[in-house]
Amino acid sequence: MSFQAYLDTIEDRTGLTPREFIAMAEERGFDDPSTKAGVIIDWLKQDYGLGRGHAMALVHVIKNGPKIDAKHVGSSGSHRDESDVLWLDGKQNRP
Repeated sequence: MSFQAYLDTIEDRTGLTPREFIAMAEERGFDDPSTKAGVIIDWLKQDYGLGRGHAMALVHVIKNGPKIDAKHVGSSGSHRDESDVLWLDGKQNRP
């Protein structure tokens, strides 16, 4: 599953866009560099029922923004992304 597909699946399951999760994480102070991934994963599991893989996709965008490593962009396989910049504003709004 591509990184973007993880984010799209999260939106399907929760009705919330990645951008909305980022805003909620910021309200809780989870964007602070000292916040450990486990704290964010626990929140996402308890409040939204997300598993570790999906939660880690959100941890990345909460901590690092939409830019991902280009090593899988354009490569073959199930983990291939179309771009090294993830779309965070919802599937319906994707250009």
